Amino acid sequence: MSAETLPRIDAPARPASGPGTKSRPWGQIASQVFLIVASVLWLLPIAFALYVAIRPYSDTRKYGYVSMPHHITFDNFREAWTQSDMLHFFWNSVLITVPAVIIVLCLASGVAFVLTRVNVKVNIALLIVFTAGNLLPQQVIITPLYRIYLKITLPHFLSSSGLMYNSIFGLIVINVAFQLGFCVFVLSNYMKSIPGEMYEAALVDGASLWTRFWRLTLPLCRPALAALATLLTTWIYNDFFWAITLMSSGDKRPVTSALANLQGQFVSNQNLIAAAAMIAAVPTLVVYILLQKQFIAGLSLGSSKG
Repeated sequence: MSAETLPRIDAPARPASGPGTKSRPWGQIASQVFLIVASVLWLLPIAFALYVAIRPYSDTRKYGYVSMPHHITFDNFREAWTQSDMLHFFWNSVLITVPAVIIVLCLASGVAFVLTRVNVKVNIALLIVFTAGNLLPQQVIITPLYRIYLKITLPHFLSSSGLMYNSIFGLIVINVAFQLGFCVFVLSNYMKSIPGEMYEAALVDGASLWTRFWRLTLPLCRPALAALATLLTTWIYNDFFWAITLMSSGDKRPVTSALANLQGQFVSNQNLIAAAAMIAAVPTLVVYILLQKQFIAGLSLGSSKG
């Protein structure tokens, strides 16, 4: 057969868009623009607070807060530290935050282990109850909770007033109660991603329930625990509502609610308050920097398993 009689086969036309063509990355450009705008909007209040904090009060009183600075000074930070006795209130925040975070993680890890690895008929119902507790707004129960705190008595070593009200122990309890449900939900989902064969092998080796929890489950949950510890530290440390509502003594309040002590009856030095707020934000930044790798690892592992 000659070459002229052979059937002609045309090559398929190359599609307009494909691996060999360059398409305009409008999606990537839009996402980057969105992230830049969101970051600027997120950082703008912090930058403005820092801008106000480094200006003297006389400067802002004469020219206004939204004006070019005529003088720059760090005296507001020094006065905020000494005038408000921030070291004392920092210690109050430590006394509230550290025990609350430890208690929440201990209780949540134990409850999550039981809900995921112990066959009980009410597991799903208990998980729903713990999760539903986070759906209740805090302001809804403030009136009955306030009356309960006024009636519950405590020993003197837990409360100098003898009541749950106006005590650091009372703030620890309420923070533990409101943060426990979220941590149980997160840890239970994380523990479900652990292969069941590991528990079967440990059970064959004679490992008890406590051994399976303490020596097998908790080491595998370190990234999730670190991520939750970072979030809990930030949330409990920054709490303002409960400290104002359930505590009347100003010297017992944490540092976030103690910033109100810098506000006068007739005149408010916003420059001083801004400097104190910037100082109060330092511990949460330090915690995040120290646990940054574990925090990101916990979030990424939790999102890739399930």
